[in-house]
Amino acid sequence: MPDLFTYNRRTTLVNIKSILIAAALALSVSAISAEQAAGSDKPSISASQAVKMTAVVEAIDYETRKVVLRGPEGNTRTITASPEEQNLDQVKPGDLVNVEFIQNISIEVFANDGTEPGTGSMSAVGRAEKGQEPGMAAMDTKIVTAIVEAINIEANTFKLRWPDGNIAEYKARDPENLKKADVGDLVVISYTEAIAVSVESAPGE
Repeated sequence: MPDLFTYNRRTTLVNIKSILIAAALALSVSAISAEQAAGSDKPSISASQAVKMTAVVEAIDYETRKVVLRGPEGNTRTITASPEEQNLDQVKPGDLVNVEFIQNISIEVFANDGTEPGTGSMSAVGRAEKGQEPGMAAMDTKIVTAIVEAINIEANTFKLRWPDGNIAEYKARDPENLKKADVGDLVVISYTEAIAVSVESAPGE
């Protein structure tokens, strides 16, 4: 279960390259929901999955900021609320903590204008102001670009050059995508993780 009062960037973002190679660089993604973008001659794919969970606050120690949560299967976990969480004093035993965790990956291929491979990232965090209903939201996005170095239609393979200069060969899951791409194209891959947390008063209050 994620830390419900503070958000720590996951190692997924650090290991983004391995994830993209395993799941996406064949220009085909399998996930809870995936769709091919319409209106584009170049390959473009997006996939996402969302996980929702609700935990019950079993106990709170306001001095140590330790909170005991009971999950939907009856399992309990003790977490420590971060100092940035200003509204811990409003949380009571019996309250419901709702968490929604979303992951999204998208791959787009563009005709290149001379752009070189690169990486980038951005993040945002928002928390409820003092006195408001406890809650927070956070998002991390990692973007990696690569250049199509070679395409072999007969072998159903292609090569990508990464920002570190490494060139690797991959097998396409959908041969039709290779016919839509050209050597020199720019492949833009973005991976986003977002989490939203809200607290509801105990039922009946």
